[in-house]
Amino acid sequence: MAETRRPPRRHGGPPMEKPKDFKGTAKKLLKYIGRYKVGIIIVLIFAIAGTVFNIVGPKILSKATTEIFNGLVSKVQGGAGINFEKIFQIIMTVMVMYFFSGSFSFVQGLIMTEMSQKMTYRMRKDISEKIHRIPMKYYESNTHGEVLSRVTNDVDTVGMHLNQSITQFITAITTLVGVLIMMLSISWIMTLIALVILPISTTLILLVVKKSQKYFKQQQEYLGHVNGQVEEVYGGHLVIKAFNREEKSLEDFQRDNRTLYKSALMAQFLSGLMQPVMAFVGNLGYVGVVATGAWLAIKGTISVGDIQAFIQYVRQFTQPINQIAQVSNMLQSTAAAAERVFEFLDEEEEANSETNPIAPSEIQGNVEFEHVRFGYNPDKIIVKDFSAKVEKGQMVAIVGPTGAGKTTMVKLLMRFYDVNDGTIKVDGHDVRDFNRSSLREAFGMVLQDTWLYNGTIMENIRYGRLEATDEEVIAAAKAAHVDHFIRTLPDGYQTVLNEESGNVSQGQKQLLTIARAILADNRILILDEATSSVDTRTEIRIQKAMNNLMKGRTSFVIAHRLSTIRDADLILVMKDGDIIEQGNHTELLAKDGFYASLYNSQFAQA
Repeated sequence: MAETRRPPRRHGGPPMEKPKDFKGTAKKLLKYIGRYKVGIIIVLIFAIAGTVFNIVGPKILSKATTEIFNGLVSKVQGGAGINFEKIFQIIMTVMVMYFFSGSFSFVQGLIMTEMSQKMTYRMRKDISEKIHRIPMKYYESNTHGEVLSRVTNDVDTVGMHLNQSITQFITAITTLVGVLIMMLSISWIMTLIALVILPISTTLILLVVKKSQKYFKQQQEYLGHVNGQVEEVYGGHLVIKAFNREEKSLEDFQRDNRTLYKSALMAQFLSGLMQPVMAFVGNLGYVGVVATGAWLAIKGTISVGDIQAFIQYVRQFTQPINQIAQVSNMLQSTAAAAERVFEFLDEEEEANSETNPIAPSEIQGNVEFEHVRFGYNPDKIIVKDFSAKVEKGQMVAIVGPTGAGKTTMVKLLMRFYDVNDGTIKVDGHDVRDFNRSSLREAFGMVLQDTWLYNGTIMENIRYGRLEATDEEVIAAAKAAHVDHFIRTLPDGYQTVLNEESGNVSQGQKQLLTIARAILADNRILILDEATSSVDTRTEIRIQKAMNNLMKGRTSFVIAHRLSTIRDADLILVMKDGDIIEQGNHTELLAKDGFYASLYNSQFAQA
């Protein structure tokens, strides 16, 4: 459809600078998570319970250490020695606690995994529904791979990281608070020394997060660019090979891939700094605690078992800080991915809120264009003043040079776009008084660009009317002169078309889409170069079938080959967005104007 004016695609180059609403993204993400409040509460309870058991374990185990130490001292002094029965009881108690801790962690992990998968399922469902509500202009200004990247990579990133980060965050906070309490119960002096690492750790985390956030956003953005380019190159590989543009395609890919590599490298490098830096800071605190504990034990302030327990708590105290650092990395990536997902979900939708919409069953096929004015960009009008009146049952041909606005008028008629000025009426009703979906039920369409999906031929034809019987599908195929071809295939109507429909020719694909339109049996037909991909002999046969199909129906035929529209009731000749001539074939030839010039140029050689 050459008449379409597309806004330039954003492909490669530096990332677009625009304000980011991180608070808004966080609120929307929390809204999604909030739908699973019961599950979150259960996860919270199990995570806290499991963590508490882990925290209390070293304190109880320290009693066994103290008992062994005291028993050895007693043995040296000639006493009873080690009380193995008491030690065994302590060990069994700790084992039971660790068993319950492991069990709780396992259960909360299962619940969290299920919730995260449900959330990603809902996100994909919302995106899938959103795809059908977004206006045509969005798809004409964004690559398919960019949309695909949001549905796959970004949603996966959100689900995977939330699954890990929520559990780790709950565990880390619980561990931090619980360990702090247990450390204070042993020695407040040693606890103060251990707490010195907190402000240092917090400062380092904030610095790294601030530096790495922009790289995480750039990484997600360029992942979409790379996916978009791969999708385009794969879909157009024949054209690329035909014009020897493999090197140019590789250059474009390598440019975007290089940017993705650099942004991912910096994001992972900066986030990777957290672990060694935090380990270094934690070890400094660990050394200070060990020295202080030895001095207090010599003074007799604390027992040997308390030192052993406190050392374990110091290790446990630095672990949640490290976990929080890791969670902050995941949350950055999650925020960048979620922002792209919600950016798509917040895209402007087609207005479909008419209060008293006209029922599509009432449509008879009278169409009127009254001083229509339209531009894909408001500052660049391409249809300046289009007026025409079409009676029901008429065959109307729209002809003109490339870029005249022929396909644009069809898009306006079906409300893929709304007019800037003027009105388009169907049976006296403004098309804006119809629900878009209801209006489109009255139209059957065959485009120059064929579309078939991965399924059997029977299913692809039945797509025009899902409740049609096999006999009706076969009758439509016969009317489109494609039945004979289908029956020559090994599996006939059950032949499965592959993803690109590469196992049938372009002309055969066009015949199948025509059969689909015949089966749909709509009141108004739109044929946009419907026979452009078939040979001359087949074109004549299809034209006869189309003439039978169009009887009693209003038909709009866009054609460049003027031989196909000589029998049209009305021919609208367009140039630069306006009708410059109208009439039937004979009348227009008699005028010896622009139409006659076009017609004669096609048959001058003959």
